[in-house]
Amino acid sequence: MDQRTELFQRHRRRLQGIAYRMLGSTADAEDVLQDAWLRWNESDIESLRSAEAWLVTIVTRLAIDRLRAARSERAAYPGFWLPEPVVEPLDEDTPQALLERADDVSLALLKVLEQLGPEERAAFVLRQAFDMEYAELAAALGKSEAACRQLVHRAAERVQAARPRFTASPDSHRRLVEAFAAAAARGDLGGMRALLTEEAALVGDGGGKVRSFDFVLQGGRRLAQLYFAVARRHAGQVAYRVVRVNGQPGLARFMDGVLESVHAFEFDGERIAAIHVQRNPDKLARAAAVTSP
Repeated sequence: MDQRTELFQRHRRRLQGIAYRMLGSTADAEDVLQDAWLRWNESDIESLRSAEAWLVTIVTRLAIDRLRAARSERAAYPGFWLPEPVVEPLDEDTPQALLERADDVSLALLKVLEQLGPEERAAFVLRQAFDMEYAELAAALGKSEAACRQLVHRAAERVQAARPRFTASPDSHRRLVEAFAAAAARGDLGGMRALLTEEAALVGDGGGKVRSFDFVLQGGRRLAQLYFAVARRHAGQVAYRVVRVNGQPGLARFMDGVLESVHAFEFDGERIAAIHVQRNPDKLARAAAVTSP
């Protein structure tokens, strides 16, 4: 491996993390890294004071440009747009799984980040997820330190106001998801109902490729009835597997052995408060490669 390739690969995980948090899409993040590699390959690396700073700046600016273009596409997206999930086997400490657990990149947070402008999102991601100093942040965004502080402050306020109020410990999170998976698999209406809050909500993303609700399904009873109906309608065909979804326990659901959806959860501290269901086949392709019923 030559020096140019070695330097890029050394920083690849961080660059991938920035691009994914900015875009909520592994495919788009990979496209950004490919564009960054092409620019890196044409640069004079001997004249750079910091290869890492140069690469972070390029990836951030490419991600901002791509996010601006994606906004008009997402505005015309059929139904709800949810981020592409990063799915890992639950008990495998792969480098990617360790990375996701170290940094807050839950689907709930990514959904909140969608409410930020591109530069606000970049400032928040670089400061909060990667602890970048304001001088570095100013260089990456091409703004003054004061402007960057204002961006981070405004973004943090908006994120704090919109993100879930409660968190569950990893152990209780896993126990709740495992209990819900077991109840859903056997069609236990009462068991599921006991695990959901009264106001629990479900949002689904079918991408116009498969059927999905075009409204927020509200109420723990209605959500339990939905999973109960799936168990009855597809008896002997449906299976659930507890997996790691963006660093947290979630569910992969299979129909006749084929991955049909990925389910991520939010909690009120003791019960399930929200479920994000990704059904868009385009956003499940990578998950299908690492999961099995």
